Amino acid sequence: MRARSLAMGVRFAAGGGREGWVRTVLTAIGVGLGVMLLLGAASVPHILDAREQRGEARTAVSNKQPVKRSDSTLLYGAAETSFRGRHITGALLRPDGPRAPAPPGVRELPRDGEMVVSPALAKLLSSPEGKLLRERLRFTTVGTIAEPGLVGPGELAYYAVSDALTTEHGAYRIDAFGSRNERPTMKPVLLVLVIVACAVLLMPVAIFIATAVRFGGERRDRRLAALRLIGADTRTVRWTAAGEALFGAVCGLLLGAAMFLAVRQAAGSVTLWNVNAFPGDITPTPALAALVALAVPLCAVGVTLFALRGVTVEPLGVVRNSAGPRRRLRWRLPVPLLGIALLLANGQVGGDDERVHPNPYLIGGGVVLMLFGIALLLPWVVEAAVGRFTGGPVPWQLATRRLQLSSGAAARAVSGITVAVAGAIALQLFVSANQQDFMKVTGQDPHRAQLSLALPSHDVATARKMIDQLRRTEGVRGVIATIEAYVWRPGPLHKGEDFAPITSLTVGDCPTLGELAHTGSCEDGDVFVVKDGGGLVDSDWIFKTARPGARVQLNDPDVHTGEHDRGPRLWTIPKSARIIDSRKDPSGETASGIFATPGALDTTALDTTALDDPTARAMVKTGPRVGDAAEYVRNTAARIDPLMSVGTLQNLERDQQYSGVRTGLLVAAAATLALIAAGMLVTTLEQLRERRRLLSVLVAFGTRRATLGWSVLWQTAVPVALGLALALAGGAGLGVLLVRMAGKSTFDWSVVWPLPAAGAALVLLVTLFSLPPLWRMMRPDGLRTE
Repeated sequence: MRARSLAMGVRFAAGGGREGWVRTVLTAIGVGLGVMLLLGAASVPHILDAREQRGEARTAVSNKQPVKRSDSTLLYGAAETSFRGRHITGALLRPDGPRAPAPPGVRELPRDGEMVVSPALAKLLSSPEGKLLRERLRFTTVGTIAEPGLVGPGELAYYAVSDALTTEHGAYRIDAFGSRNERPTMKPVLLVLVIVACAVLLMPVAIFIATAVRFGGERRDRRLAALRLIGADTRTVRWTAAGEALFGAVCGLLLGAAMFLAVRQAAGSVTLWNVNAFPGDITPTPALAALVALAVPLCAVGVTLFALRGVTVEPLGVVRNSAGPRRRLRWRLPVPLLGIALLLANGQVGGDDERVHPNPYLIGGGVVLMLFGIALLLPWVVEAAVGRFTGGPVPWQLATRRLQLSSGAAARAVSGITVAVAGAIALQLFVSANQQDFMKVTGQDPHRAQLSLALPSHDVATARKMIDQLRRTEGVRGVIATIEAYVWRPGPLHKGEDFAPITSLTVGDCPTLGELAHTGSCEDGDVFVVKDGGGLVDSDWIFKTARPGARVQLNDPDVHTGEHDRGPRLWTIPKSARIIDSRKDPSGETASGIFATPGALDTTALDTTALDDPTARAMVKTGPRVGDAAEYVRNTAARIDPLMSVGTLQNLERDQQYSGVRTGLLVAAAATLALIAAGMLVTTLEQLRERRRLLSVLVAFGTRRATLGWSVLWQTAVPVALGLALALAGGAGLGVLLVRMAGKSTFDWSVVWPLPAAGAALVLLVTLFSLPPLWRMMRPDGLRTE
């Protein structure tokens, strides 16, 4: 019997004429938007897994044992860089033979001086914006990297071949690409954040789908009354109405799948917070897709049957809401209280004990029940508030009277935004309370220098070239550059010593040394013995090697170079050398040992053989007047040595897992807000369509359009204001519970207030878009069918 009634409802929906199809289309659009986002959410696991697999497949394998050179090996040197805030993945290669492995996505290795690039990088290099980057990547582009070698279509990446690459300049030999790394265990607090985010972002979608299947129409009501007239009982009528909703939901399911496929094809051209994906990666997990396909039709039937409880269908063509009792609070309030109990039952998951694993069912269930409880409380709050409104201007009276007669429809229209804002408030409070745990203070001072450079070459000539060219780079205001090596105490070992005492030798000009130690007055030719002011290095150990007037050996006494060994290379520390304390440099590090200006060393001490494995590093201060100063510095570094690393100094550093979760939240929140905005617009248009004849009657009797426009605005504003107030209270309560569960006691209340404002702005935007249809529906010719 129920199946026949459902089938009859489907036939009525399919053959109900223009009015029936308008309702079906509106329902399908509403449901389709929700289904599209649900399928997108079901694709997230596959997107993440595909990106990780391609990232691991292109990882250069570096075995613990050195790889012997053969015709199937190559030299690999990471040459990553960034350009105007965008990261560029890159590597220099030098094949040892014809069978050298090629990275994934590359058919064959290019020749010396050539490179293959990703399509996004090729587009950037060919644009006027990429002029500075072309100066840095001075290789000839001969091909593109295919999809298997990229984590996403918008990734900037390249592989270049250089015969100048050597193991002495930062490269290492490999014989294959690809590795399988174990995924790091997610911290409990981050796991809680992911669980809460899934519930918060998907609850508004589910509520919106439930609202969309309740779209009604006068023709459907007359059809149900006709069924009663010919003898159908109440149960048959309700199941027939459920069949009409089922048809709209199935159409919405198909439309949502079609929209998902269409959006998936265009996903590669859209980048949100530096994240995008190939269309093939956006594939729903089969089990989740089946759940969506099953849940949406069941939701349509269940919601329709529930909604018709308070509707009386009379045989004479009258459909009216039964009087019934007022909405009661006693069965609504236990739902959020049960959610609170589930969250409290989970216990504390924060703190230093990483072995504590949160229960995803308790947390997810608790959050869902609390948000669902807010949605249940909203109709009661709206009815209780509007029931006390009396008097006022005509637009206000029209609006309040309409709300008093149909407060349920008004509450359903804003339930999605209410739940979304409440969940966002809870998330923001939770994130603000825990973000300090995922932020590490680096100790770096970006006011003293903004960039740091490390030279992979170990010869003084290249180091001097780096220092000289950096100082002549456009936009550079200052360079803190040093050449560092080790020196030893010469002579035989003393009793009880296993090796000769050693300390560091740092060579730099007076301004540079003044950034590294408290030098006071300084002139070229000065030498200092620097104690570690931080207590990390034993100063007595330094003095065993470095004392004013002592001699030190510049080459390692334990390393012999055979017939070319020139014996110990000695240098005497001037007796005038001062003993001073070190200070932190702009990178937050401290140096100790011997500090010498270039004039204090013999000219032979700074050639390519005197110092033992010298290293060069620099910190650069750029000027604000040159916007691309950092890019000019990176170009200079690439000219000196393509493998030179250039880093940005910052006082805070985010945890990588936290950054990934935060980026995912931003992308998902943007998609959810877009759905809510589109869904609210569809809901508003459907409600205006139902009232178009009433509006036409009022205009025909002389009611001003401005009066009707303001009344419609008030009808939207009052439920929104009540919904946002409820969202603020409920979201803050849920956020406090989550914060306490994470073992925190303080959080930032300032993150709460922008969210209700954003929700109100979203509703205002939807209202503005609905005004043009409103003006059209207020024409008197809408009475022609009366």
